[in-house]
Amino acid sequence: MRHIMVLNAKGGCGKSTIATNIASYFATQGANVSLADYDPQRSSLDWVERRPSNRATIHGVAAFEDGLRRAPRNADILVIDSPARSHGAELTELVKHAETIVVPVLPSTIDMQATARFLEELKSIGKIERKQAKIATVANRVRDNTLIWDELDEYLTKTRVPYVAALREAQNYIRAYTRGIGIFELPEYIAWPDWEEWEPLTAWLRTKRSQP
Repeated sequence: MRHIMVLNAKGGCGKSTIATNIASYFATQGANVSLADYDPQRSSLDWVERRPSNRATIHGVAAFEDGLRRAPRNADILVIDSPARSHGAELTELVKHAETIVVPVLPSTIDMQATARFLEELKSIGKIERKQAKIATVANRVRDNTLIWDELDEYLTKTRVPYVAALREAQNYIRAYTRGIGIFELPEYIAWPDWEEWEPLTAWLRTKRSQP
């Protein structure tokens, strides 16, 4: 079973949106997918419960209650939606469950500063130092032609962490979430710009560069 974790100590950066869409992507590719939600707000679990019966099944795991003990052992992919404010021993414990870590970052000075500190803490964890888990960053909810987006793009380009995708702020994510589906399950004529933006991220996730 492959473990993909969406992780950032900063709250409100879109972890659940990224996690649900990674889960739906692999499910639409025919994988047996589980989605574990460590956040008591249970945004990812709520999404799973909304999922239509005619869509590829995704098994939800209430990880905020008892960790990954109830995660199905026969899953091909386990996507993990991590809680906010994870630091120190809690962060180290979370990373034990990760092989691939995706860090979403919003275009704001506060988010960039918080993420800079978080990435340094993350890279200091033994498992990461030993290259037993791979990290990438994703610019999330970006608006083209804004100064703060230019700043975020420059910042992520300069970090010593792979910067694999930039995802726009779009109503399609809200449309998909409220229906329990992913961006890849919306009609092409609506969602093709988002599919194009996701391609570098899904391509990275499919390569060995994203795995230890």
